Amino acid sequence: MSAQAVFPAIAQEICQEEVSRPAGKDMMKKLEYHMTAEKGPMIVLVLDEVDQLDSKGQDVLYTLFEWPWLSNSRLVLIGIANTLDLTDRILPRLQAREKCKPRLLNFPPYTKNQIATILQDRLDLVSGVQVLDNAAIQFCARKVSALSGDVRKALDVCRRAIEIVESDVKSQTVLKPLSECKSPSESLVPKQVGLIHISQVISEVDGNRMSLSKEGTQDSFPLQQKILVCSLLLLTRQLKIKEVTLGKLYEAYSNVCRKQQVAAVDQSECLSLSGLLEARGILGLKKNKETRFTKVSLKIEEQEVEHALKDKALIGNILATGLP
Repeated sequence: MSAQAVFPAIAQEICQEEVSRPAGKDMMKKLEYHMTAEKGPMIVLVLDEVDQLDSKGQDVLYTLFEWPWLSNSRLVLIGIANTLDLTDRILPRLQAREKCKPRLLNFPPYTKNQIATILQDRLDLVSGVQVLDNAAIQFCARKVSALSGDVRKALDVCRRAIEIVESDVKSQTVLKPLSECKSPSESLVPKQVGLIHISQVISEVDGNRMSLSKEGTQDSFPLQQKILVCSLLLLTRQLKIKEVTLGKLYEAYSNVCRKQQVAAVDQSECLSLSGLLEARGILGLKKNKETRFTKVSLKIEEQEVEHALKDKALIGNILATGLP
């Protein structure tokens, strides 16, 4: 959700009525009235990824954080962010007013044992054979806890490992001679995800997630994906924002392809490419009912993108010349 779209969304929930966009003075007055009216329940407003509401002058964030301190305010604001110093770094005005200083709660990263327990609990929800063996679970938990402690990454690694095994099984089934196929009555036992598969995914994602194959070997990073990543990097730089809609990204990607005389894929295929890049830990996606409004962001540092791609002539040229 964009910074300016947050107020209409809040108004719709608090005022329980459809509101116009963008936010105007009347809407803001109505919101403040609902928050400060003498009678009414307490309002708890929870905003996840509050750092995405970064805007010019930080007016949006300042307004949100100052709401609880309005006279007779019944609002409790809970903001969730990935960085503990967010308010100190981009909202210094709050520090100048003692009563407006936010109370900070630090949630430490998950430990190895906690991650392993969460993974096992998720697997227990799936009936049938254990999909991951215990050694693979423990290895994944240990690696992720050492890298970031982000359980979402552990779940993504396991999902990607399962996809690899499923792909291998399908390939083997297709290539198997008919004479060797089992009868339909025989139950098929799925291949289990082992430590080697988890290790493969972690190496792919966290060694150098965008490293290209050594000279003389096959490049495992498809050209269209490289162009898409470059387009996203250039677009976020140009707009000075951290995430863009798939519609804007596709427009930039199409322009880059046209300039470089490379055939572009259609928008639905662009979403598929983005999904593959998300599985590799390179992009982040926030799905929307309307595909073109899906939010796309880089999950790795800009320097890592440039370092991995600049040695290829075409990609280096795209990064050097910028968007058309």
